[in-house]
Amino acid sequence: MAETEATEGQPKKKSAAIMTIAGLAILTLLGAGGGWVVGAMVAPNIKGAEQAEQAKAAKDEAAQKKEGEAGLPHISTEANNVVQLEPITSNLAYPSENWVRLEVALLFSGPPDVKLAEDIHQDILAYVRTVSLQQIEGPRGFEYLKDDIQERVDLRAQGRVSKVMFRTFVVE
Repeated sequence: MAETEATEGQPKKKSAAIMTIAGLAILTLLGAGGGWVVGAMVAPNIKGAEQAEQAKAAKDEAAQKKEGEAGLPHISTEANNVVQLEPITSNLAYPSENWVRLEVALLFSGPPDVKLAEDIHQDILAYVRTVSLQQIEGPRGFEYLKDDIQERVDLRAQGRVSKVMFRTFVVE
């Protein structure tokens, strides 16, 4: 009699395990199917949003490009007293294979003087050709470069230029 009870317990344990596994499998299939349906419903909205975002980014980039091309006028009016100098591109003194590109704008304290601006441009160009890469490395080197150029402008302009504004500075 003890043997019959033992054999009867085995099928109940197997059937309970099978039922548990079957239940988990059914729930997994339902979850996967539900996820697929929800994903199919949401995915077109995401693609549309991505396309709209890309179109907006392209439009913004085109607008920035147009604004960048306009920039500051090279010969300014008396209203803002700012003159943007032509870009300065030169090789460094050492190592001579390195190049520097510098765009500078001058803020005049009075009406802008084009001749003085051109003289300052040539003076900055001559100075940049004497600078080595080690002198302008890091933030401290850039500060020294700005100070040196400001000093040269002050000497050349004799107080007519109140500020030198660096627009771009690239070392290649």
